Amino acid sequence: MEKVSIVGLDIAKNSFHAHGAAGDGSKVFSRALPRGRVLELFSQIEPCTVALEACAGAHYWSREISKLGHDVRLIAPQYVKPYVKRQKNDANDAEAIAEAASRPTMRFVSTKTAGQQGQAMVLKTRDLLTAQRTQTINALRGHLAEYGIIAPKGPQHLPRLEKAVAGNAENLPPEVTGLCQMFFDLIAELSKRIDELTRQLRQIARQNDVAKRLMTMPGIGPVTAVSIAVLAAPPEMFSKGRDFAAWVGLAPRQHSTGGRTRLGKISKMGQRDLRRLLIIGAMSVIQAAQRRGAAPEGSWLARMLARKPKMLVAVALANKMARMAWAMMAHGGVYETPVNA
Repeated sequence: MEKVSIVGLDIAKNSFHAHGAAGDGSKVFSRALPRGRVLELFSQIEPCTVALEACAGAHYWSREISKLGHDVRLIAPQYVKPYVKRQKNDANDAEAIAEAASRPTMRFVSTKTAGQQGQAMVLKTRDLLTAQRTQTINALRGHLAEYGIIAPKGPQHLPRLEKAVAGNAENLPPEVTGLCQMFFDLIAELSKRIDELTRQLRQIARQNDVAKRLMTMPGIGPVTAVSIAVLAAPPEMFSKGRDFAAWVGLAPRQHSTGGRTRLGKISKMGQRDLRRLLIIGAMSVIQAAQRRGAAPEGSWLARMLARKPKMLVAVALANKMARMAWAMMAHGGVYETPVNA
């Protein structure tokens, strides 16, 4: 058999497809594989480049195949799609992955360790429980509004809502009071779980050197610091902070042609969780400055708030925070307060 230079592997839960190509791109083999025979195939092939789409299970297979001596590369699915010929099937997908990975300018996703994926799971689980708590609170507020019982938004106002239900118990049907108590118990349990995960994230942040340094920046707390340390691509993948901010999705979207540059709203590409957390952190910095009366006179933030809407300033500040975070990850050091103009 001709020497295999690159293998494109289309992965799924049980059905896999491998496409082997030679150095000139010609097909060497194309075969379907059950899950149990994937590692067996790669143990029989001489070390080569193996490409996978960065989807569910890709990091696990990347680690396992790397143990066999292969150079594994993960590609974002949107970069593979242009190379799919005609119909979409497993064989064409595997061929497209091999073709995309052979391009010299292709961008790859770094493989995460099992520990990094475990820390990412803590972040994702906390986000899930927080969303479930918000959904439950909104459902409770909606039901009680039908009986004239209202309260402001937010979990901090639940005691007020619970007190109102207890005060109107004689005017409410028995089914309503029983179900409301079920809602309150469920929300309390979710809050307990969220608090446990938050404490776990704080402990991770204290043990992670990158997260500790990131937390010296205003607007970045334990959750955001751990998210950047775990979810962000390695800093060496970017030549400068501007590229990292664009990867997060905090750069303007371009629609330029004929030498005429058109910039629109932020692209919202990249890591959604990091973008959301950075914008929330930037807004907290703005609100803290407003609580003090105003931002420091002559500072960039003061000049921006004097000319632009608050939300626009928050996104611009999030962009600056992303650039500074990249500099701290790439070059070390901690945050230093800039000197006012």
